[in-house]
Amino acid sequence: MTGTKRLLTLIHILLWTYAVVMFSWEVFVDGHPFRPKGVLIGLYVFYAQLFIFQKYLNKKRYKQYFLYFLVILLTGHVPYIIYVWAGGGALSELVTYWFTGDYWAEVTFFLFNSLIIAVIQTLILNTIKKEELQKQAVNSELVYLKSQINPHFLFNTLNNIHTLVYMRAPAAPEAVLRLSSLMRYMLYESNANAVPLSIELNYLKDFIGLQQLRYKSRDIVDFQVEGDIGNCQVAPLLFIHLLENTYKHSPAKLETGSIKVRVSVKGDQVEFSFQNPIGRKTNNLLEEPGGIGLANVQKRLQLLYPDQHSLQITKTDDLYRLVLKINIKTGNERKTQLLYNR
Repeated sequence: MTGTKRLLTLIHILLWTYAVVMFSWEVFVDGHPFRPKGVLIGLYVFYAQLFIFQKYLNKKRYKQYFLYFLVILLTGHVPYIIYVWAGGGALSELVTYWFTGDYWAEVTFFLFNSLIIAVIQTLILNTIKKEELQKQAVNSELVYLKSQINPHFLFNTLNNIHTLVYMRAPAAPEAVLRLSSLMRYMLYESNANAVPLSIELNYLKDFIGLQQLRYKSRDIVDFQVEGDIGNCQVAPLLFIHLLENTYKHSPAKLETGSIKVRVSVKGDQVEFSFQNPIGRKTNNLLEEPGGIGLANVQKRLQLLYPDQHSLQITKTDDLYRLVLKINIKTGNERKTQLLYNR
């Protein structure tokens, strides 16, 4: 809200700078006597109306607002009366001044400007509150979507590690380290809006390494990276469901390199492609029993990279291929979710 407060303060400064310049012009250029009538009336009428606008009208307490509005209208020159009385001046002319057109012109002028400023402030604050609520809703939904990591993977991996430990297999310690790294990333390092692409790829590699425990063939995933990934950042845990689907919808028996994962960085765009053979009993590739998978990814893409991504799916009788392209630069420069950097 700091930026908003500065904007509103600037509006007030500009308004009163203009008033002071006009007042000084009358005194020092036109030679009028120094009588701060306009300033005192303006300050009282302007900020009194602004106060009741925020206190009553914004809360739809119309009767109280119009009652105090009438009071301000009728007492607009009270501060100047107090000023004259404190200086020992005569008050008789001030009573008649209440019936003149100058009084009503001055009070109406400041009330009108105060109403304009009040409306502008209300519109700005309401817009920001609306965006704040939208941001909270988006963040809540992103947290929920990000939390939908398939728990079956964890249980299956623990069972596999238990088997390795029971058999005293040399791969058991490495499997424990991979699982530890994966869980640390999921629980702690993925809380940011964006993470380095290199870290996200290491997470995918740890996942692949743990899945490899289920297969006798070596390196069933052909994982290749092209381009400079050093300066790229992506939303965390965005691609894990895509990788999970390649295993889920593949045949039970896989040969070396059956699943192909490609990551390519070209300028401001990063391309992910996943390809796998299709098992005979594969269900709809866009759905999973838990209601997550591609639907999860598509929803997060809409929230994080609106109009800055493309998702293409190609399916044949024997092969399934998914290509995801993301405009990384635009995605990172976007403030998520909202228009104002407060």
